[in-house]
Amino acid sequence: MRDRDYLKALIQEKSYREGEFLLSSGKPSSYYIDLKPAALDPKGAVWIGKLFMEWISGQSFRVDGVAGLTLGADPVLMAITIASAGTSTPLPSVIVRKEAKKHGTGQYLEGAQVFGPGAKFLVVEDVVTTGASAQKAIERLQDAGFEVVGVITVVDREEGGALHFQEQGLAFFSLYKISQFRQKP
Repeated sequence: MRDRDYLKALIQEKSYREGEFLLSSGKPSSYYIDLKPAALDPKGAVWIGKLFMEWISGQSFRVDGVAGLTLGADPVLMAITIASAGTSTPLPSVIVRKEAKKHGTGQYLEGAQVFGPGAKFLVVEDVVTTGASAQKAIERLQDAGFEVVGVITVVDREEGGALHFQEQGLAFFSLYKISQFRQKP
């Protein structure tokens, strides 16, 4: 079995549920995917990092770092950063806060101090539905003078997020589509 198949089985077991759920958008859903249990599993983290690094290394564009909106993206960011450590292109992470810190420096971005103006980022998500969370991260990065070249996610819920980013001229990549997990239509 390949790493991609092992990761899919782990996500199916630990992160995918069917039933009645309310999404952050306020929409009801007959299924829910909470990627944190799979992404925080040691093998899940290794597979996520390895599979994303394989994709990133095959791209023609340069990437200086990965960034994502806390909390959903945090374990995926670290998986990629750790997987990149032994490569010729290590990718530090930036955590994007939903709100600026109310104390200290009052910043939205954690870890961005190591990057110069114009640094190029991939925005990372655990799951993309409409793309609203990733869009917030994109805007925060651009406001700080960075360039976003694409959005990557573990699972695309196939509800318009991919098209949203492609219309902005951004690369979009998902390891899986929700249709690969759903048991019921």
